Amino acid sequence: MKRILLYILSFYQRFLTVVFGYGSCRYYPTCSEYAKWQIENNNVIKAIFFSLLRILRCNQLFRGGIEYPTVRRNFLFPILRQRKNEQIHIKYWFVLKKENIFYVIKEFKGINSVR
Repeated sequence: MKRILLYILSFYQRFLTVVFGYGSCRYYPTCSEYAKWQIENNNVIKAIFFSLLRILRCNQLFRGGIEYPTVRRNFLFPILRQRKNEQIHIKYWFVLKKENIFYVIKEFKGINSVR
């Protein structure tokens, strides 16, 4: 189910926003990116619920701004077994909001990023 939803969002982001001129979201990350992050880091029901709430707030009655998705997690760090010369790929950063509730922030690789 997650794969299907992520495929639909990817199609929307790549083609429909360009063709129909959508892409003027009042929030950062955009509503479609927010939904994508929610789907990847929450269960599907919660992700759909929070994404629909976000889309309903994306209008002239709300101010907009920066709103990162939040997830509830209990992180238990096992001992990492890393092979020699193997790089760890970080896709998301989890920043503590409250106890066991984290903001999800995507790792962006830019011109000045450390490699």
